[in-house]
Amino acid sequence: MTDDTIFHHGDPVAKLAPIVEMKNIEKHFGNIIALAGVSFDVRPGECHCLLGDNGAGKSTFIKIMSGVHKPTKGEILFNGAPMSFNSPRDAMEAGIATVFQDLAMIPLMSVARNFFMGREPTKGSYLTKRLDVDKMNQVVMDEMRGMGINLRAPDQAVGTLSGGERQTVAIARAVYFGAKVLILDEPTSALGVRQTSNVLATIDKVRKQGVGVVFISHNVRHALAVGDRFTVLNRGKTLGTAQRGEISQGELQDLMAGGQELALLEGSLGGTV
Repeated sequence: MTDDTIFHHGDPVAKLAPIVEMKNIEKHFGNIIALAGVSFDVRPGECHCLLGDNGAGKSTFIKIMSGVHKPTKGEILFNGAPMSFNSPRDAMEAGIATVFQDLAMIPLMSVARNFFMGREPTKGSYLTKRLDVDKMNQVVMDEMRGMGINLRAPDQAVGTLSGGERQTVAIARAVYFGAKVLILDEPTSALGVRQTSNVLATIDKVRKQGVGVVFISHNVRHALAVGDRFTVLNRGKTLGTAQRGEISQGELQDLMAGGQELALLEGSLGGTV
């Protein structure tokens, strides 16, 4: 079996041990229960989609997995061992990288400087140390080319790139710096059709490299285009997890919308929902 086979959609991925497991995670903010016993895991080379409407608990879940919040109850396992993250830096050092919607980029700064922000390579002795610009430029051009993006130059401002290209820069940056799990927070929510296609293609490339991808979205069509498994959150609870091919677009949308509650509402309103 080749690596290319292992990291495609299908059963081989299901045989791999999870990189990260979240078991019965609860999160309370005073009297408010944001998460009520959510379980979730992601394996090497798969895209596990976490779906839910606004207020479902997706943001809280991301923040726990990425080290921003500690769970009130529950257990996090990393490569099978219990793990507790005290900060996002702890999660990043373990290999969990998060690409948020705002991308944490400076539009007027070059692609290369954004790519290496805070982790710039240097050269020279202690007294003559300076940025290794040549290395930065070469790495950026190579990494972006590998993701299917041909930059005009590494020193072009990141603000001149399309939204999809900026997403790809953020994803490539995370993978280059050792991400084993990549959490993507609504990566296609503000993109057009072509840009969305580019980002989904990038996710597929990353998955084939063996990275576990957590795709957070409320867009079922985008999730179905790239996902291997699908877990639906509703009001802080997991409504179920399905493998690719086990559930339809309509069924996923129904779960996200509240399922039986939506059907009852539609009936009371004469089928106008």
